Parts: sequence; structure tokens; C-alpha cells
Amino acid sequence: MSHDQIYDKPQDPVKAFKFDRKVVNVFPDMIKRSVPGYELIINQISILTNYYAKSGCNYYDLGASLGAATLAMRENIQYPDCHIYAIDNSPDMINECRNNISPHDATVQVDFICADIRDIKIQKAQMVVLNFTLQFIQPGQRNDLLKSIYNGLNDGGILILSEKIAFENKEEQNLQTDLHYEFKRANGYSELEISQKRTALENVLIPETVKQNKERLLSAGFSESFLWFQCYNFASILAIK
Repeated sequence: MSHDQIYDKPQDPVKAFKFDRKVVNVFPDMIKRSVPGYELIINQISILTNYYAKSGCNYYDLGASLGAATLAMRENIQYPDCHIYAIDNSPDMINECRNNISPHDATVQVDFICADIRDIKIQKAQMVVLNFTLQFIQPGQRNDLLKSIYNGLNDGGILILSEKIAFENKEEQNLQTDLHYEFKRANGYSELEISQKRTALENVLIPETVKQNKERLLSAGFSESFLWFQCYNFASILAIK
């Protein structure tokens, strides 16, 4: 695993963040050192898959990156006639995802698709994962995507929505942000790296509050959604059709 040093030198200007080859090369290290609870969320996707999976259904990893959630689902679907779709709009990401997931000895077929997730038709889905993906979609386009997911889910199917979140209370926002930066410092990121990464993500990653996310889910048709994980300003919601 390559060490993330993308922002360790001064950049002028700091370019907008994108999932290119540089990010792909260091992505596991970047996620581990930047997103508190990421490994736990992936582990719980395994458990949720085991609990909710059914035969003859489709499973979607929207914004699959290197395939961690795809693998978590594939290894825990114990039923026949199931199909996983790993989708990402970054050619570098989806190519590496394909390389990471061996087709050998797999009981569940995985299709790797390089496409905008907004263009994907969800069908016969028992489980859809949006793992830190919706935050990169412009807010005005999020409702349509969630509605498309809802329409494509089976009754009783689930959506796992993991996001960086914002807070309505200014003091809480400041505290949670500071604690996240402390997490990054503890994992070896410098002040320069933290500052430049923040600039790179501005207007690219747009977080919303848990309340806003749950309201979007309700508007899409989900009658039930539960906050099942939160660490600082990162959270995951389970929505059930």
C-alpha cells in the first residue's frame, strides 16, 4: 500500500480533487488515515449482506472505488442466482477494482461498469451501497438518484448510505471538524496536507446534515431509515424499502 503524499508539498493553485491515478495509487492509505470508522463500516456491510441477502437478486456498489464494499457483499451472499454491479465513473478506479477482485472461485458474478451512477438503472435490487459517494453528487441531483434507487429496490431491500456529514449547530460543527483534523494529525498528516486537501475538496465534496439526508430518503419513498454509525463528522444510515 503506497503512502498518501499527494498534498505534502505546496501547490499553487490547489486543484480540485478527483479520483485519478494518483489517488488510486494511495487510496487505501488515504481512506484509512482520513475516514474514521471506514474499516468498521466495511465489516458491517458484510454483516448486513449476510442478514438481508436473498436469492435471485441484484446488488449494487455505486461509487465502488477499489471494491471494498463489493468484496464485502460478494463474500457474504450465500444464495444462488445473484449478481453484483460495481460501478464507478473513474476509469482508473474501476480498472483497479477489477484487478482487486478475482473472478476465480467466486459464487457470485461481479460486473464492473465505468459509468456515471446517475445513468444506471437499478433493477431487482436487494441491496444498494452508496459508501461516501452521494456527497460528491451536486445536491440538486441527489433526490433523483435516491428515487431511482428506491424504485429499483425489492420490497424489504436496503440502501446503505455512508456520508461525511454537516451539523446544524455551529459549535458542534466546529468541534466535530476539529476532532476530525486531530484524527488526521494522529495518522501523520501535516497541517499543509490537511489545509490543501480541504481546499481541493471545497465545492467537490458537499456534506449535508443527517436530518437532510434522512429527509431526502423520506422524499425518495423510504419510510424507515436509521442512523447506525457515526464517528465525528462521518456517518452511515440504513434505509429499508
